[in-house]
Amino acid sequence: MAATIVQHLGTGRRKRSVARIFLRSGKGEITVNHRPFENYFPTESLRALVRQPLLAAEALDKFDILILADGGGVAGQAGAARLGIARALVEFNGELRSRLKKLGYLTRDPRVHERKKYGQKGARKRFQFSKR
Repeated sequence: MAATIVQHLGTGRRKRSVARIFLRSGKGEITVNHRPFENYFPTESLRALVRQPLLAAEALDKFDILILADGGGVAGQAGAARLGIARALVEFNGELRSRLKKLGYLTRDPRVHERKKYGQKGARKRFQFSKR
């Protein structure tokens, strides 16, 4: 019989992005869409954003994390990953909930892309008005 992997799941969303998080016990490796973490997120600020819940829970080197991110851009995917990691940590240990909630890592950012309206150039911008 094959050994079962104990993993904790979390889903995060931000703008148009969705990130599915698989939290497994390990030594701190983070993989995003089967690519190394440093290669996927180009800037250090985005990498720090993803690591925030792990630093708050003092679990940076306790878990291997697989992130499957889809939709949106890299900033939205980083925000979605942060929320998903925080939710997975709460599933792992419920006592972390109050600390993560106080820091705002369990709050879903409600700002989303606004759809384009008919008769207009975009969501808010209109075509140029001609009086004559």
